[in-house]
Amino acid sequence: MTTRKDTICALASGGLPSGVAVVRISGPAAFDALSSLIGHLPPPRIASLRTLRSAVGEVLDRGLVLTFPRPNSFTGEDCAELQVHGGRAVVNAVLKSLAGFSGVRFAEPGEFSKRAFENGKMDLVEVEGLADLLAAETEMQRRLANEQANGHLSTVYDEWREKLIYIRSMLEAELDFSDEGDIPGSVSDRVWAEVAVLKSQVDKAITNLRAGEIIRDGFKVALAGRPNAGKSSLLNALAQRDVAIVTPIAGTTRDVVRCELDIEGYKFELFDTAGIRGTDDVVEQEGIKRALRTIIDADLVLQLFDISGIHEEDAELTPRPTLRIGTKSDLAIGVVPESAKLDMTISVVTGEGLMLLRERLLDAVRQGTRVESLAIPSRLRHAERLRSASLHLGSALEGHAMPIEIRAEDLRLATAELARVTGRIDTETLLGKIFSEFCVGK
Repeated sequence: MTTRKDTICALASGGLPSGVAVVRISGPAAFDALSSLIGHLPPPRIASLRTLRSAVGEVLDRGLVLTFPRPNSFTGEDCAELQVHGGRAVVNAVLKSLAGFSGVRFAEPGEFSKRAFENGKMDLVEVEGLADLLAAETEMQRRLANEQANGHLSTVYDEWREKLIYIRSMLEAELDFSDEGDIPGSVSDRVWAEVAVLKSQVDKAITNLRAGEIIRDGFKVALAGRPNAGKSSLLNALAQRDVAIVTPIAGTTRDVVRCELDIEGYKFELFDTAGIRGTDDVVEQEGIKRALRTIIDADLVLQLFDISGIHEEDAELTPRPTLRIGTKSDLAIGVVPESAKLDMTISVVTGEGLMLLRERLLDAVRQGTRVESLAIPSRLRHAERLRSASLHLGSALEGHAMPIEIRAEDLRLATAELARVTGRIDTETLLGKIFSEFCVGK
């Protein structure tokens, strides 16, 4: 059974072997365990070269040691970090020696961050931002995660919460002391305008959720069209590697092929889908069903047409935003008829139109993520709590005929919903899921 009184240790750096490995220790016995390895401790926050020895005096390694006394550490507990050589045997020997000390055990996934949250060093929004920062693969993902990990988004939520607490205090004053001469009358009449402004700010944050999701999870682009329209060839050209199989045989692609791209710091998810046509092949029919589901879920559809032979039955596949693209322009004979209504033409052989297509993709993702600041929600959990807060604020604003006590209760419920976003209340059911996203050592 694990408890918060345990001292935990783990490898906090990347996979082994590596040039340098960082071992982290945190908890009440951290410094005693460290002393058993290195002797006297270095001054706080000063990197010192030390020899690490096992319990029987065997030299394990030489490395840099840093100590962080509580409460001024990442976890809020006594914490230490060892920078040792990144060989598997070295790291395993150091961890084994630490875990052999009484009261010390190996950390569970995310346990260091969980202790930081429990000790008030981070709130849930910052914890989620840290998880996103560790997983960030593109520049925009990094910037979005930084806004959360550094507390900028939490500041917005806390400002709203503090504003509501102030408004509620004014209403309570009117309720409790309305018969006192020094309490101004009709205080509530002056606060509802502030509530209306606050609700509009919350609603604006909710509308920005989709932008946050696109930056965090990626902009989904489906490549659609008839067999041999050039979908797989275009996917390979954009990825600049062979992701999908390309053959002259119609119906080669049976399942959805997914590829991730980083274009100017934005994450794109490209989906090569099965060619859409009538067929008696059971496997191909299933591929077409999956293609249609992918197209419906896409943020943008690239509908491809072989301009050396556009078919009359080619039509719009979905009400989703769509670019109609003529492919194989190097093989086109004559002028493409205006009835084709193409937005552009490309050739993966000559490269014609590919740069323009990348620009069109960038325009689409920028249009979908146009926000004033990246301090915006990017998780459904945030949006659910904000929507609930907005409903309570709306109820308070619309309850003109209701007693002030009822309207004040709606404001209290809205305040509680904002507190749930940052984890100030009702967090236990969330902790397991949130911290399971972290690796051991973080």
